[in-house]
Amino acid sequence: QVQLVESGGGLVQAGESLRLSCAASGRTFGTYAMGWFRQAPGKEREFVAHISSSGGIRRYADFVKGRFTISRDNAKNTIYLQMNSLRSEDTAVYYCAAVTVPAYYSRNYDSWGQGTQVTVSS
Repeated sequence: QVQLVESGGGLVQAGESLRLSCAASGRTFGTYAMGWFRQAPGKEREFVAHISSSGGIRRYADFVKGRFTISRDNAKNTIYLQMNSLRSEDTAVYYCAAVTVPAYYSRNYDSWGQGTQVTVSS
């Protein structure tokens, strides 16, 4: 397993941007696919995006397509989530997670960070 720490959350206005980072420990980071999930108050955790271990495969939830971009830098043991054109409905705690192969369901992921709060005011 890897240990994950998210950062970069904050309070922004609708239409603005944020970039989340997720730093991983461990020499095996480059072998893991990674995902971003989010959880809003009173709602279940939902898939946002995932990226394969090499970065060659990226998938997004429909509600973020064209606005969010997932990327990774294996030399820095870090993945990113660039979030543009933020909306109030994007308000949530955002989590990164590691998995052996890219997956859409949170139950498939092995390791999780503690989350970072993103709040978008309208």
